Amino acid sequence: MPLDYDAELRRHTEALRRVWNLGPHDHVLDIGCGAGQTTREAAGLAASALGIDVLPDAIERARAIDEGKARFTCGDAQTYAFPPRSFTVAISRFGTMFFTDPVAAFTNIARALRPAGRLAMLVWQPADRNEWDVTIRRALAVPAEPSPFSLSDPETVRGILGAAGFTGVAFTDVPEPVYYGPDVEAALTWVRGFTCARGALDDPEAVERLRSLFAAHQTSDGIWFDARAWLVTARESSPAASPVSCGT
Repeated sequence: MPLDYDAELRRHTEALRRVWNLGPHDHVLDIGCGAGQTTREAAGLAASALGIDVLPDAIERARAIDEGKARFTCGDAQTYAFPPRSFTVAISRFGTMFFTDPVAAFTNIARALRPAGRLAMLVWQPADRNEWDVTIRRALAVPAEPSPFSLSDPETVRGILGAAGFTGVAFTDVPEPVYYGPDVEAALTWVRGFTCARGALDDPEAVERLRSLFAAHQTSDGIWFDARAWLVTARESSPAASPVSCGT
């Protein structure tokens, strides 16, 4: 499998698939869709799917593949003018941890959902439960960045989602590893693209520390690091419309 974000997170994608429970009448919003793998998969099961991401390059890659029923737009889900009450399900694979105002962002997402619409998203648990972050930053000698772990605390997330108009918030532990490629050189190439690695890999000693780290994690199935995520599910809190009965 070529090394990219989809390959790195393939076991997490499987966990998301197990709970999104999509049917032919669903309309899906995919938040932080990247190159669109999850959007396209959702569209194949649902009536439609819209993927949104703030990165133009990611949306360009997503659009380069036959979209089918999937559509893509470049924008920030915190402020994007989604058609109100137009989606039945919102999904995200690690695309919701970087909002500058999470309550405003999830309020905007809730407005885009139909009454009692569902939310299913993956977020990282704290950094100390994610070997990939701790050990790579230590090898690079760079400081930790809190953003990827901004939704790691369940009580914080309950408060944010409750204030934004969601109810029934639940957490499922996802103790799945992340994939860093078939060998040391592939892993080095992958990490060179990380924001935290910019400049750090100009240091030959940092490169050698990474080589040793990746070699220690080499298995017959490639290089893997322990990771821990939450699969968060919730519902938009407006009551679903009751069916109208015909009088006699």
